[in-house]
Amino acid sequence: MAMRTGATRLPLKHLMENSPRIPFRYFSDKGRVLSEEEQAIENVYIVKMERERLEKLKKKLAAAEAEKDKDKSASKV
Repeated sequence: MAMRTGATRLPLKHLMENSPRIPFRYFSDKGRVLSEEEQAIENVYIVKMERERLEKLKKKLAAAEAEKDKDKSASKV
């Protein structure tokens, strides 16, 4: 997947210190500028993917804790 912002070549610290009002332009994979609607759709997709990733991590953590508790209780007996 291609980079999404036009200002990614400069370090973020440099961008923040020298020019606080840099407009970010979002680009598609083909290089054209995304419309506001397309940006909104992409942001919703990103949030959805992050939420699914976090849910998966929570399930994995819960399963690991359950197995740890199971092993702990088995060792006591």
